Amino acid sequence: MYRNTYIEVNVDNLQHNVKEIIKKYPEYQYYFGVVKGNAYGHSDKVVKYLVESGINYLAVASLEEGISLRRDGIKIPILCLEPIDLEYLDECISQNITITVHDYQYFRALMEKEIKGQLKVHIKIDSGLCRLGLYDKTQIKEVVDGLRTKHNVEIEGIFTHFATDGIYDVSWDNQLAKFQELTSEIDLEQIPIVHLGRSQTLLNHEKIPFANGIRLGIILYGYNTTPKPLPKDFWNTLRKWKRAYYHKKNHISPTITQIDIDLKTAFSLYSEVMQVKKIKKGSFVGYGRGYQAQEDMYVAIIPIGYADGFSRKNKGRQIVINGKRYPLIGEINMGMIIAKVDENVKIKDKVTLIGEEIPMYEVTRYIGTSVYEGSCMFNNWVPRVLKKDGKIIEIDEKVEK
Repeated sequence: MYRNTYIEVNVDNLQHNVKEIIKKYPEYQYYFGVVKGNAYGHSDKVVKYLVESGINYLAVASLEEGISLRRDGIKIPILCLEPIDLEYLDECISQNITITVHDYQYFRALMEKEIKGQLKVHIKIDSGLCRLGLYDKTQIKEVVDGLRTKHNVEIEGIFTHFATDGIYDVSWDNQLAKFQELTSEIDLEQIPIVHLGRSQTLLNHEKIPFANGIRLGIILYGYNTTPKPLPKDFWNTLRKWKRAYYHKKNHISPTITQIDIDLKTAFSLYSEVMQVKKIKKGSFVGYGRGYQAQEDMYVAIIPIGYADGFSRKNKGRQIVINGKRYPLIGEINMGMIIAKVDENVKIKDKVTLIGEEIPMYEVTRYIGTSVYEGSCMFNNWVPRVLKKDGKIIEIDEKVEK
């Protein structure tokens, strides 16, 4: 960490989340840890600790991610949620990566391939997200029947993905019904793993009776994105009444919004002050001369910028130095930011950009994005420092020293 700008990952909190989830929802057989996007930006080095805590299947977005986990010594099954070019089937077999059959043409091409080893597949159903997946009942039956006859191919799973949490809309119910309709000509009991839900399905709905797997994404990293209860005032009371009427009119299934689960976030972003200077009243700060000092004041220069993934939308928000909040001023630069501080701030003081004092929810709300993107936006040149019991156990750094 040459410039002391880094992401700190609290492994204890991640392991706590896994154990808390399994304790509260013990009725599943397969707990998929969704670790795509470098484990939502936390570093794929955390995966072994998730497995230690009870995750028994992993889900990634690409073959590259799956192979990276295998190289790190991960042994449990890995599902690639996105299609893998059939040119690389040998790698999937040798690395024990489960592939997704998402399309009828993909299925036909797979049937033409000679499979030189045991290949596991999960079939993706498009129940209404209109993204990946089969969406014709006849084709789905043909895919299942065909793959069952294919030498060295095992249909291990079938799944779909919900577009909404289904709390304030009928889409979730419609998708569940659509999945059941599309799979009505096959016997789901003959498929070992059925996984439809994600984090919000787990939290906001009763267990789907025929599903024995659940995909855990954002919840693993400490976030419950269930909408907060509305304040008790006239307009929000009216909104509640309208929602209740909408639920009744559309026969929306009951949902759960009061959830007693103890989740802990694990992601913090830190840097340090590399220069402090006193500037005169009237001085302009940064590119474009967009900020002018209204009095003599101190500024601190901090080594992080949009090239690291620190969005230019952070302009004007607060950071924390020595327990005190200070505003960012001027433009966010490619590799530096500027804060208006006071005489108490010194060179090498630690700067909290995201953490307990500046929560991820606050930051993402300010820059107009979601917590899903919040930790994923920082590139891999920002080192990930993994801590357990308050001690550094591993540093995921892309530069060899």
